[in-house]
Amino acid sequence: MAKYDNLIPRFLKYVKINTRSDPQSTTIPSTPRLTAFAEGLVTDLQAIGLTDVHINAQSAYVFATLPANTDKAVKKLGFISHFDTADFNSEHINPQIVENYDGQSVIKLDEAGKYTLDPAVFPNLKNYAGHTLITTDGQTLLGADDKSGVAEIMAAAEYLLAHPEIKHGEIKIGLGPDEEIGTGADHFDVADFGADIAYTVDGGPLGQLEYETFNAADAQVEITGTNVHPAEAKGVMVNASQVAMDFHAALPEHDRPEYTEGREGFFHLYSMTGDVDTAHLSYIIRDHDRQIFEDRKQLFQGVADQLNQQYGSKRVQVTIKDQYYNMREVIEKDMTVVDLAKDALEALNIKPLIFPVRGGTDGSKISFMGLPTPNLFAGGENMHGRFEYVSEQTMEQATDVIIKIAELAEQRA
Repeated sequence: MAKYDNLIPRFLKYVKINTRSDPQSTTIPSTPRLTAFAEGLVTDLQAIGLTDVHINAQSAYVFATLPANTDKAVKKLGFISHFDTADFNSEHINPQIVENYDGQSVIKLDEAGKYTLDPAVFPNLKNYAGHTLITTDGQTLLGADDKSGVAEIMAAAEYLLAHPEIKHGEIKIGLGPDEEIGTGADHFDVADFGADIAYTVDGGPLGQLEYETFNAADAQVEITGTNVHPAEAKGVMVNASQVAMDFHAALPEHDRPEYTEGREGFFHLYSMTGDVDTAHLSYIIRDHDRQIFEDRKQLFQGVADQLNQQYGSKRVQVTIKDQYYNMREVIEKDMTVVDLAKDALEALNIKPLIFPVRGGTDGSKISFMGLPTPNLFAGGENMHGRFEYVSEQTMEQATDVIIKIAELAEQRA
């Protein structure tokens, strides 16, 4: 019998429910289906036996409390994950179970074999010999990002309630919407949540512990051209699409995601539309170093200024919006939250994998709200698409880590 009886059944139940968020929405949460899912979580958390279960009106997060079972003055721990899924088909998710995977075979996702998990393409599969894997059927994403984290946090709470011999302080749980569209933590209510330190359980493979992320900005470029007949264009036409190409060409050629790694930042053009009359470019700007990040934004604006000077009018308009900052700026002031997680991993013979994240998490924003929140692994691989999968054993180990963190925090109080 599994150590956490409801971990996998609960995960499979949740991933079958479409909770894709909507980047075009202005509501909180972004879709009615997220509201419905949150209401279901309230019911499930109450059934586990947690207290003060409620949906926070400000953020639409579901908050719950596991009361302390010790008289020690223990820091209140928070564990956070998100239940929305990314912009890939999330309707009619049909999880597949691959038992005792050998770490070598090609896994056929759909009956026709059009989509496969091949270790030659996805070498991390070799790490899962002997594991039970949960995959997609090739038509949808899976939703392990981050319903694995949701299920793991709930399983840990359920286990602690059933095992009062494991002493722990008060534990706060936060399950939220809209992480995938970058707005979920914008309205996170730190005061209502009530934790002293916290973790997002939203990482990838076994052992990941992340407390350094990108600084991030979204940048939109609007270009206005002058469209005349090409036969009479000399000295008159300004081709907005050509200006768009000139704009992109003026950015450092190497500073693109496909050429960078580690702490190297980039300008990423993720969308472009245009004709002679108008053009639109959409970028994300990323860097781990705050000063270099600021320099990147200035360089970006400088390209627009140079083109406007060239054409003698403001044809290129840039709008830059900061999205989140490197959580390390907050966490490195007191590494207790990182050290606690690192010690928990090592106590469970899990090698901590600590490296700078080439992205961000809800913890990035929450840390700057005054609640230090690094990120723990949840187990998912190949997230956001049809090749997503997760190991049942890794999900169990993630649950172990949550429990061990709570146990160590009480012992050290």
